[in-house]
Amino acid sequence: MIKSYAQAIKDVTAEEMRRDEKVFVMGEDVEVLGGIFGCTRGLADEFGVDRVRNTPISEAGFVGAGLGAACCGMRPVVELMYMDFALVALDQIVNQVAKTRYIFGGKARIPLVIRGQQGVGRGNAATHSQSLEVLFTHFPGLKVAMPSTPEDAAGLLRTAIRDDNPVVFIEHKALYVNKGQVPDDPNFMIPFGKAKVVREGTDCTVIATHTYVQKAVDMAEKLWKEEGISVEVIDPRTLVPFDKETVLNSVKKTGRAVVVHEAHRVCGIGAEIASVIQEEAFPYLDAPVIRLGAKQCPLPFNLGLENAVVPQPQDIYDAVKKALWLK
Repeated sequence: MIKSYAQAIKDVTAEEMRRDEKVFVMGEDVEVLGGIFGCTRGLADEFGVDRVRNTPISEAGFVGAGLGAACCGMRPVVELMYMDFALVALDQIVNQVAKTRYIFGGKARIPLVIRGQQGVGRGNAATHSQSLEVLFTHFPGLKVAMPSTPEDAAGLLRTAIRDDNPVVFIEHKALYVNKGQVPDDPNFMIPFGKAKVVREGTDCTVIATHTYVQKAVDMAEKLWKEEGISVEVIDPRTLVPFDKETVLNSVKKTGRAVVVHEAHRVCGIGAEIASVIQEEAFPYLDAPVIRLGAKQCPLPFNLGLENAVVPQPQDIYDAVKKALWLK
């Protein structure tokens, strides 16, 4: 069935709420508005306001309430209007959500999903456009998912909701309107820690997240047509757990790697991926690993300036040629 990214998220949430009465949604404007991108629109009509709960503008408060509900046996899906707002609740997420199961010796279950969107594309400026995934990967106890297609959004979200551990489920605002095939199966799940080889190739590996997956595929097709260069594109899909085997096997085959993401290049997730490649596949490398990410400045409001800060498709094209010593 063809669905948009946003529709896939909404449908899986509804299906899981029908399947398990312990699943409920909470967040700012989730009841009538359905969130600013409509991912919960209409759910209150079916499930009522007890299970689709509007919250005050206090991320620390309702993330903490979600943790408490999870500790008591519920399965909350907490929506952050912007992933940037997780910074307001970082103490709850890092010091409470991530550590509670550990503190109780593994006896506590924390089936909590914290989902929200991030990224550029709408001119939302410095405090509403950040890509913060690397923050959550740093703290043990959190799983981190970053779907790039409607199918992956559906399969990974269902896995997240059914998981007994806290999951930070990071969407992208520019992907919500994208459409794709989604299995019509109420039990369709994608396991965490399993990357997807989106395009096979032999000359260079490109590891990309969110919107850069399709941009990498587009540039791979262009490189093949114009230069005869065969590029393999990998979407990790989850950063914690991270499927390093798929990445390493690809790099061992191609001998070259480019990592591209929208987050700032300095200390971004690309640095960790590059480190893993360097430590565990160094003898196979024919060139240094190249990292692409946003320049080290706040995200601008102006769309032209925004594009000047984050990597563009041509940057991927040029990076692959550089990895092949062709530029």
